[in-house]
Amino acid sequence: MNFLPTLRELVRTYQGFVDYSAPHFKQMGLTHSQFDVIATLGNQPPMTCKELGEKTLITKGTLTGILERLEAKGLIKKYSNTEDARSYKTGLTKEGQKVFDKSFTEHLKYLEKAFGKLSKKELETTTAALKSLRKAFETI
Repeated sequence: MNFLPTLRELVRTYQGFVDYSAPHFKQMGLTHSQFDVIATLGNQPPMTCKELGEKTLITKGTLTGILERLEAKGLIKKYSNTEDARSYKTGLTKEGQKVFDKSFTEHLKYLEKAFGKLSKKELETTTAALKSLRKAFETI
């Protein structure tokens, strides 16, 4: 079980990322999950709920509530799905696109404060290690 220190550090890193990001999302009037949906839909054509779930990794039950709250805020809109009348697609409204344009750029700058503490080599090594770990799970 020599992987436990790695597992622990991976979880602590993710928790640190969430703890660091949450106050910034709150300043923008969004939750982490709402930002994730807006960032995914930004500059993209409307997507089905299934596509959104796959791209955001938010479960369908949770995603439904997030979409309802974003729709109530006027940031997303449901569109008919011409490929499958049993479902709909979700896309950003004009206001939602404005929120994306502002919040996405701002959040990248905010994250730069943390990621900027790492050298290019450290970022490359971390990225390679994370890719290897992901592939280990995908091949099982």
